Amino acid sequence: MAVLVDSNVLLDLITEDPRWFSWSSQAIAAVAERARLVINAVIYAEVSIRFSRVEDVEAVLSKDIFDREVLSYEAAFLAGKAFTRYRHRGGGRSFTLPDFFIGAHAAVVGHELLTRDAARYRTYFPKLTLIAPD
Repeated sequence: MAVLVDSNVLLDLITEDPRWFSWSSQAIAAVAERARLVINAVIYAEVSIRFSRVEDVEAVLSKDIFDREVLSYEAAFLAGKAFTRYRHRGGGRSFTLPDFFIGAHAAVVGHELLTRDAARYRTYFPKLTLIAPD
């Protein structure tokens, strides 16, 4: 079993976010005990914004801890369709495509998703199993 870890959870840990650090650190520790932790290139890119050197990103997103998976074309197609539904429902341009790639990746390969953004994923990927705050 594998769990895709959303960038917001990783950034909570990296930044020691005062509101979310505790929940995110406990959640990722619990998930790591029962499943593989997975990231993709989109998550890597979102986390990398906080760093000036790739070596620092590599240290934080160590391959010893996080398996890296390629985003499939099937997932990219699903992400595009979900994003189109979002835009047709009046979604603004401030919410961008990356989260749709993350949700579609998890949905297509059957991973659970560890995230703080449950509402959006439930709306556009209703069959996706989420690990999220109550």
